[in-house]
Parts: sequence; structure tokens; C-alpha cells
Amino acid sequence: MLAFGPIPPLMFGGMICFLLLGFPVAFSLAAVGLFFGVTGVWTGHFSPDFLQALPFRFYGIISNELLLSIPFFTFMGAILERCGLAEDLLEGTGQLFGKIPGGLAYAVILVGAVLGAITGTVAASVIAMGVISLPVMMRYGYDMRLSTGVIAASGTITQLIPPSLVLVVLADQLGRSVGDMYLGAIGPSILQVAIFILFIVAMSILRPQTMPPLPPEARGEMGWPLVRRVLWGMIPSIVLIFLVLGTIFLGLATPTEAGAMGAVGAIVLAALHRRLTWPLVREGMDNTMRITAMVVFILVGSTCFSLVFQGMDGGRWIEHLLSNLPGGQIGFLLFVNVFVFFLAFFLDFFEIAFIILPLLVPVAAKLNIDLIWFGVLLCVNMQTSFMHPPFGFALFYLRGIAPKEVKSSDIYLGAIPWVAMQLVLVVVVIAWPESVTYWLGGQAAIDPAAVQRSLDSLTLPGAGMPGGDDPPILDFGAPPK
Repeated sequence: MLAFGPIPPLMFGGMICFLLLGFPVAFSLAAVGLFFGVTGVWTGHFSPDFLQALPFRFYGIISNELLLSIPFFTFMGAILERCGLAEDLLEGTGQLFGKIPGGLAYAVILVGAVLGAITGTVAASVIAMGVISLPVMMRYGYDMRLSTGVIAASGTITQLIPPSLVLVVLADQLGRSVGDMYLGAIGPSILQVAIFILFIVAMSILRPQTMPPLPPEARGEMGWPLVRRVLWGMIPSIVLIFLVLGTIFLGLATPTEAGAMGAVGAIVLAALHRRLTWPLVREGMDNTMRITAMVVFILVGSTCFSLVFQGMDGGRWIEHLLSNLPGGQIGFLLFVNVFVFFLAFFLDFFEIAFIILPLLVPVAAKLNIDLIWFGVLLCVNMQTSFMHPPFGFALFYLRGIAPKEVKSSDIYLGAIPWVAMQLVLVVVVIAWPESVTYWLGGQAAIDPAAVQRSLDSLTLPGAGMPGGDDPPILDFGAPPK
């Protein structure tokens, strides 16, 4: 560490201090970056011309077409949250499983997965599930901790299931395609749903009194009207999932184009449910504006921090620090996952992706770790940030819509088993990389790092130096981020 001087660790420590003090993330990053930028000029680490790269980086953020998919997906989720789709799905699916112990819990998990695949936002899923299913679970004698835990966990599945906003951001930060990130996340998504369902199966056998079946009068008749209600909720959802994901996987549309189709599809679904109103659209636009502005400002702040950090040799400091961990790849992965797990107590996934991930990617690439697998692994780990008691956002959303008789302690204690299950998935993905790479199908992908290495060593015929010296190697420098 002494070879790099004290400034990189001071920058990193200053950033952590600002965040722990509660200052807004975007402005904290920008303030630390600018302060140490002036310090770097004063101490001679770089010239003032070095900071002229900032405006070009800002323009690169604003002109990034991939990030344009974020407002589309956000608007889609905001509209679907209020259009009645969740109500139809939960009511019909709950009655289908109502005869067996834990039937409502199964319905919440399955409908949460479907909603996750069409909304892409945790808030939409948790709020919809909590408003609709929590009063029903309380009415029919479900254990309070089990009820709150399964509702919060069903919402966090959204973070991993495409078209998750987290996967879009990770793809941008990793320099990989969104389509590959979506394909890589399919296996862990299925495993996560399966783990949750197995937990409910085990609980229904060991403690059936905590999740009794619905009484006959609550189930109603299982005739054609109920089946039609389930189909009415499922078929439009499947069509919208194909529009959003199928077109990306088939190469027919970019993530931005697919997001635009998803936004239009959400409006159509709201119209089909006869809930398309101007207040609904206005609320969706307001929510989209807030989230998009937050993402852009965090990106601006983080690029200001990262530029100065790299100018201070911070990237080399991080690489030296993490490349020499004992255990090679396994040691690096264990450290990173434990670090991200505890960091998620205080930072949300946007902040982790924009601040921490750019520091880890060069080390992962140097250790020959597949970046798609690495990104999906971190996404699985960052799922826990929504379930961490007492800071998890899913728990905050649930607390906000839960009845007064639901204790906060029940919400926090109910989340613990589900956090443990999410950590089990982290272990599974590390031990079984094929759970991610299998869905990529072994397709040839362009590796930007490999292309850069080829460019760095490119030589031109006949460009040798006089006197028979070897031809010069053309150094194209690092690719722009």
C-alpha cells in the first residue's frame, strides 16, 4: 500500500465517512472527487488538464443509449403496480392452492416471480403483495413472521429475474450485453424460486399450524370462472414478458427498444383492466422521473470520484490489495461477497454497482473470472440488501403498508430465514457456475478485454525503425468507459 501513497485509501475512507454520516450519495461522491482532484493537482499527482476529461465523461453518461432503458422499465413497473394485474393473479392463484397448507404462501412466491418478470422493480412487487395478501393471511391464521417474510422475499426475487433494473446497471458497469446478463440470471432465478418453495413445503410439513389451508367458504368453487380469472391474469403477462425479454434474447430489439415496448404494453394492460386514467399515468411518470434522476446523479458523482481515484493510482492500489489475497480466485470471491454482504446494510444496489463494482471488475478480469457469472453472483448477493434487518428497503415498503397490529419486530425477525436462503443461493452459484453459464449456450461473445489486448500488441508491416529495429508497438490506451 505504501508504494501507492496514502491518498487512495484516504479517498476511499472519506467516501465511506460521508455515506455513514447520511449525506446524499451522488453529492458525497462528487464532493470527495473534486476535493481530492484539487489535492491531486496541488500535490503534483496529475496536471489540471487531467480533469478536463470530466465533461466528456458526463456527456458519455447522458448519451448512453443503454441507460435509456431504465426510465422505460421503471415506467412499465409503475403502471403495472396499479393496474390490477397483481390482484387478479393473487386472487386466482391463491384459490387454486387454497386447499393445501401454505397455499397462500405458494401463491405469493409464484405471483411474485411473475410480477418480477414484468415489472422489474422491487417496490412494485412488495407493495402489491403486501396490500393484497397480508390482510388475507392475517385473516386466515397465518403466522405473522412467516407472512411478512414470504411477502418481502417474493418482492426481492424481482431484483434477479429479468428484466431487472439491477441487471441493466450491472451490464453497463461490466461492459457486457444486457441480453447475456438476462440469460445468465435465468438459472439462479429458477433456483431462488425453487428454494423458497421448498422452504414452504418443509414448513407445511413440520409446522402446518403456521399456514393453514383456506376454509371452503374462502376457496369458492373451482369451476370455469376461477380458471378464467387465472388465465386473464397470466396470458397478458406472458405476452408482455415475451415482448420485453423474448425480443432481446432473439436479437430482435435492444434493451431500450424492448423497454419501450414494455412501457406501451403496460399501458395496454392497464386499459384492459379498465384502470388507465390520467392520475395513474401521472403517478407513473413522477415515479419514473425520480428514479431516473437519482440514477443519473449517482452516475455523475461516481464518475467524478472514479476519475480522480484512477488518477491517484487508486485502481492499482485496489488491484494490488485484492490480487494478493490468499486463495486466488476463491479467496477473492469470498472476500468480495462478504464485503458486499455487509456493505449492503448501508448502501442500496445502485450505490454498490456504481461505486464498488468498477473497483472490482479489473481484479476479476485479471483473475480470469467470467464477468457475466461474476455480475450475476453479485446480483444474487445484493438481493440481500433488500432483506437486511433493519435497513432493507423491502422491509421499509412492507412496514409502510402493513396494518398497525403488525409489529416491526415480526417484520425484521421474519426476514432472517429468507436472507439465509438467499445466501444459500450465493453458495450454490459459486459452487456451480454452470447455473449461470449453461443458459448462455456457449455462444461466442466479444470480450472487450481480449480485443483491447490485441490492439495493444498490434504492429504495422513496414513500420520498423531505421537500422532494422523491431517495428513499434502501437499503444491505443485504455478504452473509454
